[in-house]
Amino acid sequence: MTDTAPRPTLEAVAARAGVSRATVSRVVNGGDGVRDILVERVRKAVEELGYVPNQAARSLVTRRHDAIAVVVAEPETRVFADPFFALQLRGISKELTAHDNQLVLLLTEGRDDHARVGRYLAGGHVDGALVFSLHLDDPLPELIQRAGVPTVFGGRPGWSGDRRGVVYVDSDNRGGARDAVRHLAGLGRTRIAHITGALDQTSAVDRLDGYRDVMADADPRLIAEADFTPAGGERAMRELLGRCPDLDAVFAANDLTASGALRVLREAGRRVPDDVAVIGFDDMLPVAEQTDPPLTTVRQDIEKMGRLMARLLLRGFDRGTPQEGVGDTPSGVVLPTTLVRRASA
Repeated sequence: MTDTAPRPTLEAVAARAGVSRATVSRVVNGGDGVRDILVERVRKAVEELGYVPNQAARSLVTRRHDAIAVVVAEPETRVFADPFFALQLRGISKELTAHDNQLVLLLTEGRDDHARVGRYLAGGHVDGALVFSLHLDDPLPELIQRAGVPTVFGGRPGWSGDRRGVVYVDSDNRGGARDAVRHLAGLGRTRIAHITGALDQTSAVDRLDGYRDVMADADPRLIAEADFTPAGGERAMRELLGRCPDLDAVFAANDLTASGALRVLREAGRRVPDDVAVIGFDDMLPVAEQTDPPLTTVRQDIEKMGRLMARLLLRGFDRGTPQEGVGDTPSGVVLPTTLVRRASA
């Protein structure tokens, strides 16, 4: 064992700065009413002594924990395998770090996890929550509402019930899907298939609707349901080739799904894009640039979505709550998408 030096106290900082303990407390806790010259002396003393504020005591003064829960409504096997989540978490982390807030990551695998997350949020451990990848039957929105925690959601709300004051950030999924399918049609493709995402999520529903906006008279057999994973893309692609062997293009709900579809097309001897053109959605560079051939895709700025979610939540604290002034309809920010052309279409 080694002896450790005692932690500097407020009293020590006050003595070094030549001010009262109350003045030091106001400065380190962000209070007002202290002259600039005294603020500078306190900050200098804090730096010289290496003083670190006691978070519990600070919370009593500021009523803030400087901690934000990030709730991903997916099991850890999905979160750590899909680069989408890494990009969104990176954006959130950058914004929270810039404002000296801690990120508390909470994942949900089943109903027991939902109850655990609900109890944690209601327990007053965090100042707010960022929640994404919700499914339509997810109990989290109701649990969060009961907990009374300021929240910003990633993705358009799709759950039933009262959605007044809901704040969310999303991409133009429907418009991006339309752009993808129009591009395929502009290449002269007439048998354009769609591999969906998980249809209990609004992003997948919106991308399917965008496909149907352009392909209103398409053969329903050209639509195959998947789940945003490479394995799901492989299964759906095999289904499509089995029932529609003359298809000449595929719009996949995301890049991972498209990567699975590309593998099956290669195994079947279909040349991309000569025989079948393929477009994905997301533009996740670790996926889109590594497929063979490189993937044409719809780009959404996933990292920016994460940063904006965090920014809206933190700004809400300055105004009172993130929902303040929203009115009776959901308040959403929808970011634009762009088509990124590579070799697959």
